[in-house]
Amino acid sequence: MNVINVMWSGGAPYMSVHKVHRQILCHVADDAEISNWLLLGEGMCSGMGAIREWHMPARVLKGRRFWRLLMPWLHRRLRVALEHARPDVLLLDGMGVARLILPLMHHFPNTRVVVLFHGTTRMRGRDIRLLRMLPANRLSIAAVSRTLGQALEQALGRSVHTLRIALDPQVFAASLFDRDQARRSLALPQQSGLVFGAVGRLVESKGFEMLIEAFARVCRQHLDVRLVILGDGELRERLSARVEALGLGDSVQLCGYRSDLSQLYRAFDWLLVPSRSEGLGLVLQEAVLADVPVLCSDLPVFREQLGQAGRYLPVGDESAWVRAIEECNTLNEQQTAVSQRRALDPEQAWQAFSQGSRAVFKGSGSAPEQR
Repeated sequence: MNVINVMWSGGAPYMSVHKVHRQILCHVADDAEISNWLLLGEGMCSGMGAIREWHMPARVLKGRRFWRLLMPWLHRRLRVALEHARPDVLLLDGMGVARLILPLMHHFPNTRVVVLFHGTTRMRGRDIRLLRMLPANRLSIAAVSRTLGQALEQALGRSVHTLRIALDPQVFAASLFDRDQARRSLALPQQSGLVFGAVGRLVESKGFEMLIEAFARVCRQHLDVRLVILGDGELRERLSARVEALGLGDSVQLCGYRSDLSQLYRAFDWLLVPSRSEGLGLVLQEAVLADVPVLCSDLPVFREQLGQAGRYLPVGDESAWVRAIEECNTLNEQQTAVSQRRALDPEQAWQAFSQGSRAVFKGSGSAPEQR
């Protein structure tokens, strides 16, 4: 089987998307030939197989204003490349990539397509028509959570595979640093107070601006706490400036992207996930697998994973986050972590994800339901 994984962008801000696609691709047949096309940006943070960087102009890809006049040129380039590669399956990274690739599929009647959605997308009428263009035996639509899948089914009027992304718990645990090693790697000073972590792209939807404001209020009463934010993105400079303006230089640490990010969770006493929206929120799973308790926004996708064991807060409610962070000093971290791991049930989740991934690539039936 020849599989081409077409990604919207390379680079550190898209690490979690790369990781998700790699998890899926590892379930393709052992003799499969896998290659990755990056339309924008450079470098795969997590992947397998050959990489081709297209360096396409972002304005052309988005098709805005007169830039859309160059779309036929992009389509010709892609068609020639696809004719040369002759893929059996295309794995497409969301609606942005689907808009570019699906119009070419009438030239390749023997190629199957899997469109993977990572988060909520504003579906326009032409998007819905595009996704209905190919029959179900040629096009599989998959979502990284049941919550997202149900929303897509309602919008599209066709079946969507629930493919809730999961990690192999044994492999992930084996890669983790222990607490002391992780804290040394982050150059964290010895301290008596709690260390809170936050992980993700530095973009509006992750809620880090609100989190920094809330943490500033916590620090007025608890001088010994620390917040470590791992990740990079378009808000890096704004967040850094706000940390400095609030005088949080000794309490809030912006570490940027790190290649060992997924090994560092045990440096934290708690993981904070203040997202305003999520397709899945893989960092929640990673923290639970590292036995780190999670405090998160009250989003359906998080309740889907943690059920009654989750500690949920209203989205964007700064005062609620202040109270909850302060309350962490009185909670039993280990007990919370144990109950959240039991709710996530990572072994069963990994088995269901593995079966679902294979089913999607074979184009047979629906992915197994994950609770």
